[in-house]
Amino acid sequence: MTKIDILGVPTDYGANRRGVDMGPSAIRYAGLLNEIESLGLDCERDLNITVPPIEEGDAQPPMTELEQVMQSLSEEVVEATDDGRLPVMLGGDHSISLGSLHGTAQNGDTGVIWFDAHPDVNTQETSPSGNIHGMPLAAALGYGDFPDWTRADIAEENVAIVGLRSVDDGERELLADSDVTVYTMEDIDRRGIGDVTRDALDVAGTDTENVHVSLDMDWLDPKEAPGVGTPVPGGVTYREAHLAMELVAEHNSEHGSLRSIDVVEVNPIRDRENKTGKLVVELVASALGKRIL
Repeated sequence: MTKIDILGVPTDYGANRRGVDMGPSAIRYAGLLNEIESLGLDCERDLNITVPPIEEGDAQPPMTELEQVMQSLSEEVVEATDDGRLPVMLGGDHSISLGSLHGTAQNGDTGVIWFDAHPDVNTQETSPSGNIHGMPLAAALGYGDFPDWTRADIAEENVAIVGLRSVDDGERELLADSDVTVYTMEDIDRRGIGDVTRDALDVAGTDTENVHVSLDMDWLDPKEAPGVGTPVPGGVTYREAHLAMELVAEHNSEHGSLRSIDVVEVNPIRDRENKTGKLVVELVASALGKRIL
């Protein structure tokens, strides 16, 4: 029986719109624990990482506070994966991937699928906003002038970004010069979500022991997921998102490589009747093996 850890990370450190720190609560309220247990899975731990507050009005936290949270998350992920449990991490903004990637990569060679409207490969020099939630993948891969603790031992050729549709100029240049594989919404429109997701799983799973899935809810169209920090029109549909997660579960049933999942950028303040929180529960269930029949 697969054992699950639910790790809430109630941060809004990386964003300039408050509210994403309430994401873990909204997802739990939508019934995540019950849904996991209904699949016959055992939830070993359900806890929150302690997040020190920052001063009201601060655009960004001091790096020491961010490091404290991400190192705590990384340690919890290491503990879970060492014991054979799959951590499901609930954001919070996308800066939490600094901790989830770092922790998962301690368990062996790791590939990453980044389901997101944005590539999150800005650096301090290229970011128009300065928001850390737009930088975690760049930092994890060693780009920019970030502290050493942000870097994860992940090879660019095992990173796939799926559903891209909002890219800053500096990010476009970095991606063009990198070995990261990118599938835009145009690729999904032309080829279908099934083919694109299968290819992304091959990228992440080639010569790696682990696959980490990072699901930013702004990957979906705002009509499907209105409660997100940075909505972008033209995202994937409800069924496309489910099929992608079903293919993640199918790949895991064949290879046993799914090691961790983070779901980020749920902002209940911008949501309607917790629609986005409920959708997270459904998508996580699909990634863990739930099927229509």
